[in-house]
Amino acid sequence: MAKTEQKRTFLLEFEKPLVELQARITQIRELAEKNQVDVSEQLAELESRAEQLRKEIFSTLTPSQKLQIARHPRRPSTLDYIQAMTDEWFELHGDRRGYDDPALIGGIARLNGRAVVIIGHQKGRDTKDNVARNFGMASPGGYRKAMRLMEHANRFSMPIITFIDTPGAYAGVDAEKLGQGEAIAYNLREMFSLDVPIITTVIGEGGSGGALGIGVAEKLMMFEHSVYTVASPEACAAILWKDAKKSEQAALALKITAKDLKELGIIDQILPEPPGCAHSDPLATASILKQGILDNLEYLDSLSIEQRKELRYQKFRNLGVFLDNEFK
Repeated sequence: MAKTEQKRTFLLEFEKPLVELQARITQIRELAEKNQVDVSEQLAELESRAEQLRKEIFSTLTPSQKLQIARHPRRPSTLDYIQAMTDEWFELHGDRRGYDDPALIGGIARLNGRAVVIIGHQKGRDTKDNVARNFGMASPGGYRKAMRLMEHANRFSMPIITFIDTPGAYAGVDAEKLGQGEAIAYNLREMFSLDVPIITTVIGEGGSGGALGIGVAEKLMMFEHSVYTVASPEACAAILWKDAKKSEQAALALKITAKDLKELGIIDQILPEPPGCAHSDPLATASILKQGILDNLEYLDSLSIEQRKELRYQKFRNLGVFLDNEFK
């Protein structure tokens, strides 16, 4: 009973019709097996209907619904992907200034036999874990730790792989006292100077400067049901309309979805998710992510250091450039 209630807690409103239909299919199959009745035709019809319903639901999601998926508590995290994709993994700790932020993790790994440095935001799986990891909101020490690991990667010619999944950098008084803005700004500047390939993927929620602090890369990928935004829809609504309840309207205006951002040239590639989204099949999702990283690494390896730096630089120089009445 406890497990059933836990699953219901994680069920999103628009997923309910599909889950109910799947439960009905399971019930009919069990009854048929128990009574030795052949209902294969009826089951095939119901399964076809379930597949069609799944396509209809997940192909017509609104930006606010995609945000719910990006924040889903069972959505794979950085550590989940590391465990599923890498041959070896050794986590490194500390920013060498007295802090070790659990909201932003990193270390050395082997990906298909190749040494890489992986860095990413880490949310918790339950309330206790989320509190320990500050809900994936990194402190200045987290960004300084990330930069230390990136400098290590650059020194030993290891590609850098980063995973973005945060509502934003921690905005508490203590973070400001420790130099949150300076830590992120320093990372932005220094990442442009690194010689090794950098590949970033938005695996869940990418919010504000907290995402950019590890997001300067030649190639930026994004899962189809992830979001990437300058501010959370709730914060945007509170700022513009003094009403956080208008977050759905803000989510639409902010262009936070992978499709919108690909059209705007912000991201380079949209990674598809398995039927039912990443949380329904984490291993298949990890396989898709791994292949995307390997494909981009192969391409970046074919470029010179100067070409990679120029690609990284131009990507960010072109952000926000548009044509209006023939003026650029």
